[in-house]
Order: sequence, then structure tokens, then C-alpha cells
Amino acid sequence: MRAADIIIKKRGTAGVAGQALTREEIEFLVRGYTEGSVPDYQMSAFLMAVYFSGMTFEETGYLTDLMLHSGDVIDLHKMNLPGLHGPFVDKHSTGGVGDKISIPLAPIVAAAGVQIPMMSGRGLGHTGGTLDKLESVQGYNVKLDAGKFASLIASNGYAMMGQTEKIAPADRKMYALRDVTGTVESVPLITASILSKKVAEGSDALVFDVKSGPGAFMKSDEDAERLALSLVRTSQAMGKKAVALITAMDSPLGFKTGNYLEVEETLECLQGAGPEDVMELTYALGSRMLVLGGVASDVAGGEKICRQMVESGRAMDVFLKNIRDQGGDPDKLISEQGKRRSPFHAELLADHDGYIKIDAYKTGIACIGLGVGRNKTSDAVDPDSGIIFAKRQGDFVHAGEKIMDVYARDQKSLESGFASLGDAVSYSEQKFENRKLILKEIK
Repeated sequence: MRAADIIIKKRGTAGVAGQALTREEIEFLVRGYTEGSVPDYQMSAFLMAVYFSGMTFEETGYLTDLMLHSGDVIDLHKMNLPGLHGPFVDKHSTGGVGDKISIPLAPIVAAAGVQIPMMSGRGLGHTGGTLDKLESVQGYNVKLDAGKFASLIASNGYAMMGQTEKIAPADRKMYALRDVTGTVESVPLITASILSKKVAEGSDALVFDVKSGPGAFMKSDEDAERLALSLVRTSQAMGKKAVALITAMDSPLGFKTGNYLEVEETLECLQGAGPEDVMELTYALGSRMLVLGGVASDVAGGEKICRQMVESGRAMDVFLKNIRDQGGDPDKLISEQGKRRSPFHAELLADHDGYIKIDAYKTGIACIGLGVGRNKTSDAVDPDSGIIFAKRQGDFVHAGEKIMDVYARDQKSLESGFASLGDAVSYSEQKFENRKLILKEIK
């Protein structure tokens, strides 16, 4: 078997489409690339062939499984720890601006009895990362080994960790190539990348939040549906229960964007005072996690349970215990609420009267300048930079009225990010309706 022959088969020739590959052919490439016998240039050619020719759900399943088993797999069912009983259900978002949903969602669902092994990522580009937000809590540790990860889930219902060097190493190497070869947007490659990590963490079922719109990775509803369908069908082919919601990412979620600020908004959510859009999406995803986990018989019942977990204070208790268990100080976190702000601050005021539109993508790009995000994985992020919105998309403003408070890493960052934010806001003389938040469900 030769790598070149497999690449040609998937690529096709003039007038002839590429063909589906066997598991053995995909394994030859993935194993060879992970071990070093298949060089970068051949894997790059294969990735481009997949980008243009696509993959069947069966091929995508093979690729995902082989990437999954290129490293360590956490099997929570075999750990035999007291209190570790499952079902194990996780949620994955394709990323957006102000998308802190995982942080309030996990304790709500865990409080209801479903155990959540959550392996999250860092922000890159205009989208935020759950790990960066959690690490804005001083001392919070996301570098867990499998034993610690499992013990935390057993004791409190959920744990948050980052991908280790030994989990899905093929994905790490292949993603680095995709990033520099123009093949990031391939639906089969995105699917395999996401699922190889999500299945490796030990989940039995998965709920996907696939964003669509200017602030999303998938800009059109059609592309978002293609990805959602691929994620759900490939998960099911691998023996996992799965459902996806396609949700709008036109403007930032919630009133706060930034690493610590989104943790602060999580506290507000669990105190029963969260923004309407954040709570709508949290309950929608949580209810489906409870259905897949067997705690609720239907979505309406699952949402009722989620609301009860917040109203009773149980979800907050679970959240604060997680903060303590993973190295943070919950008392300090509560005491900082509403007070912890960067001293480098400015107010963005309306230029003139009108109904405002706040572009999520442009806001995310501006946040990079402020210090919230990073342009490359080695960049450091600032925990206290970000935005607090006084007005949201669709609100009417008068000239001179405050739209947002802006916080930055330092004065230079404030000037850079603040200048960009002016381009993120536009005005309309006519009142308009925002798109509904939840666009479609894929089962």
C-alpha cells in the first residue's frame, strides 16, 4: 500500500470523482502520519483531496475512530470509582462571541443527575475558549489526568479539562496542517477533529451547538446544517446518542464578553438573573442532555428540571464545588462579582439615533485587540479585558448614549480594540427583528 495511491484514489482524475476509501487505507495514512512514516506533504495532499472530494459518513466514522485511537482513550465505565455511574453526556459548541454556555450548563445538568466529562478548548481567532474563561478564576486547574478527571466527575457530577498530549495526537498534528493548507473548513475533517476528542473523554451521548451567522465558523445556515448532520450521523455510527441544535450567532451572546466577565455572567445565570438569550440556549441544550441521559422523558420535562436546578440553588452549589475542587477559591469569586474590572476602560457612545446592530465577528476581532483572545496558540490572554453591553442588537439608542463599557489589557490595547469596535456597530432608522436564536434541530 502506498500513500500516493490512496491520495490519487480520493482525489480522482480529470472528469472522474474521487472514490470512497476503505478503513485500511485511511488507517495506513493516519497511523503513518502519527508515527512519522507519512510526511507532511503527503498528508497535506490527502487533506486537500478530502476538502474537494468529501467523505461518506462511513469514511468519516473510520477517520474519527482512527484519530481517536491514535492516543489514550478514557473509558469511564471501566474505572469502578464510587459515585462514577454515568450516563456520561457532553455538549460541544462550534464557537462564537460571548458563548459562555458550557460554564453554567455543566453544573445545571450535573445537579440533575447526568454526569458530564467535558474536554474543552482555548480561544483562537475571534471565538472565545472555555479553558481561558475558567483560568480567569485564580488557581483553577484544567490540566487533569484521567484519574483526577474521573474522580471529580464521581464526586460532583462534572469536571472540565483540556486536551492532553496523549489524547488524539493524530488530530493535533493534522489540525496544525489544516490551519496552514486552507483545509480547515472541510466538514468531514471538522467532524473527525471534534469527535475524536469528544469520544476520547468518555461520553456516551453528545449534544452539539452548531453556530450559524457572521460570528460563527459556518456563515450560512446551509453549511451549519451540513456540519450538524455530519456530527450527529457520525456520532451515531460510532454508537453514541447525539442531537444538534443550529443556533444563530449574529450578535454576541449575553451582556458580557471576555474571560472573567463571562464567568461573572455565569454566576448571574446560576443566581437566576442571567440574560434571556443565554438562559434560552442553556435550557435548550440542557434539556436535551437530560433526555439523552435518561433523566427526562422529553425536552419540556428536561427544561423544567433545569429551571428547578437554578431556582433551588442546587446548580450554584455544584458550580462552586467544582471551582474549589479544581483549585479555585469560590468565596473570592463571589466577593469579586461586579467589582473586578481592568483599570484600562472607555465607554463607546452612539454616533447618532437609530436601532443598533452589533456584528459578532467584528466584535470578536476587536476583543483580540483588547486582550481577550489570541491570533496564534502561543499568545497569552488577559483575564480582565472584555466588554459589558449597555445596549443589545435591536435596541434604539440616541446619539451620545452608552452602548458598551470596554476594558483592555493596557492603554495600547484599549486604543487598538476600541477603534475596531466602532466598525462593529451600525445603525438603522427602521426597527428590525432579530433572528430567532434556535434555528433547527437535527436528530
